[in-house]
Amino acid sequence: MQVQQGNHSRFITTVLACMFLVACAGTQNRHTDPVNDPWEGFNRKVHSFNMTLDRNIARPVARTYKKVTPKPFQRGFSNFFRNLDYPVTLINQVLQGKFRDGGRNTGRFLVNSTIGLLGFFDVASRMGIPEYDEDFGQTLAKWGYEDSRYLVLPFFGPSTFRDGIGQSFYGYAHPVSYVAREDHWYTPMVLDLVQTRAAFLNQDQTLEEAFDPYTLVRDAWLQNREFKIYDGDPPVPDYEDMLEELEAQ
Repeated sequence: MQVQQGNHSRFITTVLACMFLVACAGTQNRHTDPVNDPWEGFNRKVHSFNMTLDRNIARPVARTYKKVTPKPFQRGFSNFFRNLDYPVTLINQVLQGKFRDGGRNTGRFLVNSTIGLLGFFDVASRMGIPEYDEDFGQTLAKWGYEDSRYLVLPFFGPSTFRDGIGQSFYGYAHPVSYVAREDHWYTPMVLDLVQTRAAFLNQDQTLEEAFDPYTLVRDAWLQNREFKIYDGDPPVPDYEDMLEELEAQ
């Protein structure tokens, strides 16, 4: 999907706000969404494990990184790693038949890799070249695997069974993962993880104040995922069918 920074940011903010209100009114029930999250008991345990690691390792490291690293360097590292998403995005654009988007994405990569000094400067955005975000999970959804059960992965966090399959493809095709796997050079991967975690530090307070952080994360992630799969235009729920199902129950 094309990444439209303003609209996408507003969408995420709205989803998080709505999910926060829902979570505050929710409960710790292990079956809060039996349709999308039938493995909730297991997922909550993995979520708790991930949050423990985050509180004790990832969050302190991210805070230190944000404190000691000048903001221009933070932006540069973020731009650099986003630029390296190009091979994964292009492959999935081709698999989805989005050849025009793939051409624009190639132009963006070439501009940022040359004029933008290996992607440290996002020159392409200033030139009006759109940014795209496609992965194999989205490709599987486009191929018909639309509905998939929510699954929390150890270390990786929110996902679905479908997107877990996509993660393996992502790890195989992404340059950072390739360097770690083939050359045993893990510094770029660690730096990418740290700067990614630092970008979400401003959401920590919202999670800590939520009545049920698990459902907040799950519902926001699933809605954002649907937003990406449908290229920013998810289908409107059929409320009449939903009412009929409720009445039938």
